[in-house]
Amino acid sequence: MSARDDILGTIRRSLGVTGRETTRTTVVDERLAKAAPGLVPQRGALTGEALLELFRTQAEATLATVDVVADASAVPAAVATYLRGLNLPARLRMGDDPRLAAMPWAETALDVAHGRSDGDDLVAVAHAFGGVAETGTLVLVSGPGNPTTLNFLPDYAIAVVRESDIAGAYETVWERLRIAYGKGEMPRTVNWVTGPSRSGDIEQTILLGAHGPRSVHIVVVRG
Repeated sequence: MSARDDILGTIRRSLGVTGRETTRTTVVDERLAKAAPGLVPQRGALTGEALLELFRTQAEATLATVDVVADASAVPAAVATYLRGLNLPARLRMGDDPRLAAMPWAETALDVAHGRSDGDDLVAVAHAFGGVAETGTLVLVSGPGNPTTLNFLPDYAIAVVRESDIAGAYETVWERLRIAYGKGEMPRTVNWVTGPSRSGDIEQTILLGAHGPRSVHIVVVRG
């Protein structure tokens, strides 16, 4: 028995319960199901072009860069242009996300590797589950399609997100996650990434890339 089990067991004995009582579990389930929604800031209530513009503004305020393309087929060329503009090697790594796999990477000069990163990759591309406009945040879920290592180990992290998956507020994205995965089936990890990694621990001087990528580039796909 773990220390946690021992502590919870002691609490249950003091209450005279086992934790398996139907009445008690029903009350908890009903309370969770009827939980009132959180307060959503007014700026998270935007729609359409205003919502996308807020996402871009907030993301760029965190030192991320944003590119908007007409459709998914334009993503590889946009990524190649981004890497070329920074004089970076035309190499990158991505997972097995079918949305990325369907894009015409072969039409570029990019050398694309697949699978999780072991820390030796300079550039990685992941497909985000969504975005939050109120803070310019990316929502990335773990799994074979988009291994978490791609989000944190390479110096240059590129995220692709569909415009329709950008929501105004965090609460909306959490609801979409619950609908997409369902109770008991949530991803092992949900990462909320707002701009490049940074730290101000040393003399309050901001250092990029302290605990993750030094650069975050977002490609928004219209539609």
